[in-house]
Amino acid sequence: MQIKNTLLALLFLSFSFSYSQMPDTFGKLTSVEKSMKSYEKDPDANAVVLYERGDNYFKVVNRKIRLIKEYHGKIKIFNEKAFDHGTIKIQLYHNNESTEKLTKIKAVTHNDGKQFNVLPSEIFTSDLSEKWREKKFTFPKLQPGSIIEYSYTIETAFTFNLTGWNFQTSIPVIYSEFNAKIPGNWTYNRSLTGSLKLDVNDASVKKYCFQLEGVRDPADCEVLKYAMKDVPAFKAEEDYMLASSNYISKINFELSQYRRLDGTTDKYTKSWKDVDSEFRSDKNIGRQLSKNNFFENNVDERLLTEGDPLTRAKNIFKFIQNHYTWNEDYGIYGKARVKNAFEQKKGNVLEINMSLINLLNAANIKTNLMLLATRHRSLPKKIHPVMSDFNYGIAKVTIDGKVYLLDATNKYLTFGMLPFRALNHYGRVMDFKNDSYWQNIITETKNKDQVRAYVKFDLDEKKAFGVIDMINTGYDALDRRLALDEYSEEEYVEAWEEDIEGDFEITKYKLMAERTSDSQVSERFEFEIQNILNGDMIYLNPFLIRCFEKNPFTIDERTYPVDFGYNRHYKYNLNIVIPEGYEVHELPKEQLVKLGENLVILKFNQKVSNNQIAITFDLALNSAYIEAANYDGLKQVFKHVTDVQNNSLIVLKKVEADSGK
Repeated sequence: MQIKNTLLALLFLSFSFSYSQMPDTFGKLTSVEKSMKSYEKDPDANAVVLYERGDNYFKVVNRKIRLIKEYHGKIKIFNEKAFDHGTIKIQLYHNNESTEKLTKIKAVTHNDGKQFNVLPSEIFTSDLSEKWREKKFTFPKLQPGSIIEYSYTIETAFTFNLTGWNFQTSIPVIYSEFNAKIPGNWTYNRSLTGSLKLDVNDASVKKYCFQLEGVRDPADCEVLKYAMKDVPAFKAEEDYMLASSNYISKINFELSQYRRLDGTTDKYTKSWKDVDSEFRSDKNIGRQLSKNNFFENNVDERLLTEGDPLTRAKNIFKFIQNHYTWNEDYGIYGKARVKNAFEQKKGNVLEINMSLINLLNAANIKTNLMLLATRHRSLPKKIHPVMSDFNYGIAKVTIDGKVYLLDATNKYLTFGMLPFRALNHYGRVMDFKNDSYWQNIITETKNKDQVRAYVKFDLDEKKAFGVIDMINTGYDALDRRLALDEYSEEEYVEAWEEDIEGDFEITKYKLMAERTSDSQVSERFEFEIQNILNGDMIYLNPFLIRCFEKNPFTIDERTYPVDFGYNRHYKYNLNIVIPEGYEVHELPKEQLVKLGENLVILKFNQKVSNNQIAITFDLALNSAYIEAANYDGLKQVFKHVTDVQNNSLIVLKKVEADSGK
């Protein structure tokens, strides 16, 4: 951090800071590293990090205190699939006052005793955003067996960019070490994320290590060393998870305060009381939530007065949904102007939902702004305020003791339903008249995908025909409404036909308007299946529609939880009329599989009665969140789910064929 003018005279003097810098081991490869063909602890790995180390310390550069971040790493490439690890990207921060500098870059490809260097002309710079740029280079002459090695130094005035260290990556790591030497003037909060434990966790105090000439008393330093050995790869190729940053093993640092040499203190970690106070007066948040009069004067008075509170709230929510078009921007820390957005009928998430909050408050329905992080972001830290953790804003309202969380950016969301991107466990309610507080995100529980099908056979035409009635509620209905809006009926029907195996043709489609509402979509498909007869036998997979064609859980071990976002329920009922002259020859086996008492339940039953076969499939995911400890059990349940849907077979046999033998 750059020191203010009152201290510049001190910094002009010489500066001594004893520091044991990173050892010079660059280019020194062991015989084991050279001969390694695969990694014993993960034979399927395409590459492995042999070694990486980071050293962080403070020094004076051109009379200004700077944070120095040194890095050295080596990666062994086993095959072509790992060549993408040969491209290195280093991000650098800058503002109007200062720019982070990248120096002392060394990058070498080691191939069978030969070295190929990355030249300065092969290091490229690009701007990522207003305050971030990127240095990028690719190692030359990559081949299976290459060892790529690189080191660099970052010099920065931004001491808040001592942010920590990732021990875990997408490939396994043999050894990873983070070192820091922090003078007592700087205080950082720190926390460990992930399921892995540190192999080295050393912290000590070195006396009198930070000395400015002209300052009588030298400062003590905290000396830190954290390391992990044999770190498994973080494999995130499966679905149903929050952002990987929630689970990767890493040490997090956050600048809490800086004590200046004149005794004054800059605080970076604030209390929620401090944040609440700032938000009340912030022109992009607090002031934009006090536009009740503007909205009262620009909407029909009946919208704010007619009906009980819940009716008024639902009408206002629907009005905002229809009035605005979302511009695809979140807008949480950008310029938010609700009046302009209202007049233009277009806005970002914050502008739309703050307009909703203003209108609800104008209707005497107490409503607050709730900040949260979307699913692709880390969960907000609860220990202390980190406002950059939040990137989304919704409305929180309580009516007759029931909490409703509202987001009006999607025209198909029902009252009290949040878009999937916002289902990230909890958020912070900014109650500007009282203290802010944490609020759990409540998800819609009635999410059902229900199919009822009926099949008959035309033996003369050698085909089957029937009807599929599909009823979707909750989030399943939302997905269906979006699809119906995006595609023409012809495109929609064709997409369904392509997803169903065999000679399947939809002959008629109808959206059942009388059974369709904001929270439910009901559809009917009439269909034919050609070439269903095979001699004296009829073979039929009863699952014309499948909820899971493949098992989404396949890796051997998952160290992070499964997060579906919301509870899910799939029901499939099929009635098959046994044609005259045929009898049941084979039916699939019934199954009952559970995870825990009630977390996940699969029921599969069949019954023959009154010349009909009734097939019932019921999969209930009663919890949206499954702990990593239950992963093996969940994987086994879904093995049964996909096996039942893909491999069930109903066989009908012609009776005359038996009597003729």
